[in-house]
Amino acid sequence: MCAEDDRETGSTPMPKFDERGLLAAMVVDAADGAPLMLAYMNAEALQRTRDTGLAHFWSRSRQALWRKGETSGNTLAVEEILVDCDQDALFLRVRPAGPVCHTGARSCFYRRLEGDRLVRIDS
Repeated sequence: MCAEDDRETGSTPMPKFDERGLLAAMVVDAADGAPLMLAYMNAEALQRTRDTGLAHFWSRSRQALWRKGETSGNTLAVEEILVDCDQDALFLRVRPAGPVCHTGARSCFYRRLEGDRLVRIDS
């Protein structure tokens, strides 16, 4: 079995980070499955998340590791991490401690595209 086969069908974690050393991480509410945010993780963010049970991410704009809620207190307690087939994306089921979006909205996905407009939705 080649390494690629093991990555896609095996039981060994073998994250496939992109050229910047990142994985996309989709975050959803464990209670109702609502989408909360899309973020990125490097190896350290993934390890800290696994070690602490609190979501850590890599900020592409600040080029720094951060724990969600470190300033707001609105942490994300991770209940489950799902890994996609080729291990280059993650799906986190979390219990949020307050609003997730920096705008104060429950979710970063608080607008719907309708034609040429963005319409705010209750989330």
